[in-house]
Amino acid sequence: MSDIADVAKRLLLGRPVRSDRLGSTLLPKRIALPVFASDALSSVAYAPDEILLTLAVAGLAATTISPWVGLGVVVVLLVVVASYRQNVHAYPSGGGDYEVATTNLGPKAGLGVASALLVDYVLTVAVSISSASQYASSAIPALRGHESTAAVVAVVLLTVINLRGVRESGTFFAIPTYCFMALIGLMVVVGSVRYFAGTLPQAESAQFELVPAAAFDQGLTGIAGAFLLARAFASGCAALTGVEAISNGVPAFKKPKSRNAATTLALLGGISATMVLSILLLAQATGVHYAEDPHTQLTLNGQPLPEGYNQHPTIGQLAEAVFQGFPVAFYAVSAITGLILVLAANTAFNGFPVLGSILAKDGFLPRQLHTRGDRLAFSNGIITLAVAAIVLIVAFDAEVTRLIQLYIVGVFVSFTLSQLGMIKHWTRELRTEPDPASRVRMKRSRVINAVGFGCTSVVLVIVLITKFTHGAWITLCAMGVLFVLMRGIHMHYDRVRDELALDDVASARALPSRVHAIVLVSKVHKPTMRALAYARASRPSQLEAVTVGVDQDDVADLTRQWEALDLPVPLRVLDSPFREISRPILKYVRSVRRESPRDLVVVYIPEYVVGHWWEQLLHNQSALRLKGRLLFTPGVVVASVPWQLASSEGQTGLEGESYVDGRLRRF
Repeated sequence: MSDIADVAKRLLLGRPVRSDRLGSTLLPKRIALPVFASDALSSVAYAPDEILLTLAVAGLAATTISPWVGLGVVVVLLVVVASYRQNVHAYPSGGGDYEVATTNLGPKAGLGVASALLVDYVLTVAVSISSASQYASSAIPALRGHESTAAVVAVVLLTVINLRGVRESGTFFAIPTYCFMALIGLMVVVGSVRYFAGTLPQAESAQFELVPAAAFDQGLTGIAGAFLLARAFASGCAALTGVEAISNGVPAFKKPKSRNAATTLALLGGISATMVLSILLLAQATGVHYAEDPHTQLTLNGQPLPEGYNQHPTIGQLAEAVFQGFPVAFYAVSAITGLILVLAANTAFNGFPVLGSILAKDGFLPRQLHTRGDRLAFSNGIITLAVAAIVLIVAFDAEVTRLIQLYIVGVFVSFTLSQLGMIKHWTRELRTEPDPASRVRMKRSRVINAVGFGCTSVVLVIVLITKFTHGAWITLCAMGVLFVLMRGIHMHYDRVRDELALDDVASARALPSRVHAIVLVSKVHKPTMRALAYARASRPSQLEAVTVGVDQDDVADLTRQWEALDLPVPLRVLDSPFREISRPILKYVRSVRRESPRDLVVVYIPEYVVGHWWEQLLHNQSALRLKGRLLFTPGVVVASVPWQLASSEGQTGLEGESYVDGRLRRF
């Protein structure tokens, strides 16, 4: 069974990679861009949709200002990118926002940033994969109604790819990411040429009329209009997610790490900004109408749309219009957009495990998240992220509109605290820097981070106000729970460390006054004889065999055989009127401890080694229960004495050896 599992693992993940090959997994810029920036690049597939469907509440006139809302998003994006270029130079260790906040604002602020980022990484996977499943269902009618299942399958596949290692997954993701950029660029160029030539067709939804909600009969006027505009801006700021992942992933870049990371950030900012604005301008030129509920918000000749109408995403409508008469290009854009949304989650699959490893090293998460798997990836972190994302996808039925309301809250919390921390960082550095040229550079960086802090804090306030009742409160609660949980884990590790510290070396080296060995006996057979031999070989101060008298006839037979063998070990029979096994043994062991508190009690338990999973159900159950109970008894050591059954032959991985009467014999 274990061999089959190992073969399956090797087929899925590949062969283990030696630790000294870690350097060969570092990424050049051409691979790092699709690995770390795919989330932000893919946001052009849903950020424009969110802007349009939010403005659609106020009717057709409101959607005409969508490019201006997009321009506001682009300005914030470029400011944040410029700010994070300072971060990667100042803190290239990979701690990112967590390290910046912890170093400059204190551990609690750092833990708050970490909580926000971990939650946002999970949401990145959930939103990206759910959006991809929506694209897939619009292209493949058989998937309609099964978007959640398709999304879960996509997460599982993405998990397997990432478990194979960062470099291998990065190479896999590079081709579709660059194809996506090329196809969107081609669509924008062709659409622009056709627009200026006067041959650009209208989108399929241009024939529909937008019905404004009752509160927006007059368009975007008054407080309600300003609130809706702010909400559209906040939804569009989903385009900024993924920027922080590069600051967390600096160690994965090839040298010079900071410079390559900063260059990748600049490429990310320029490409994302161009795409978002171009999509919104093309959507306005082709008359795209996109609504949250098309059956109530869209009408045709004054009549509601039929229930069977399936609203295509903005990019799908644009591709159909721009490439009218050339369906191959339309299908290519639709397919690669759905694929890039799946791959966009790869940003989180690289950021979450690295941040989890750093937090585990600092004692805020379980230690298992700090270690790399046999493919040099943080396997436990990858699996944890996948499980959390699947739970969200199933809970929200893969509906992007519901999930997007939980989105970006965490990332703007980390943005804001990180920029505040960088302002303090440069202020502290300026106090001790004598070089004039360096001081000028630091002052410039501080100004950039100050502008970034101002922008991100304003956006954070807008996001909290406009999205709190729509689901952002769930994200804040999740962040709070995670914050408390991580503090509790840290306190536990601190308590254990203090408890185990060698405060008195002399007492730590002192041996117990005596060793009382107890061999548990159920029958007189080979495993019992081996356990007795091991116990005698350890030369304890006192040695005895113990059995539990459940059946009087069995006890009589056992006693008769014991005496016939003339064993130099006394046999003690424990009474058990209620036919229990564990309780009498525990009671006796604890009584030995009470009589001689300074003695060490060693309990030897014969245990079968079986070769099939179903055999485990038939053996060792009493031994497992006893071991579990004895572990909580102070001053007691449990020693399992294995006896290999014939079925376990070949399960140890020791070639050229066989089992005869439970003993190894070499050929």
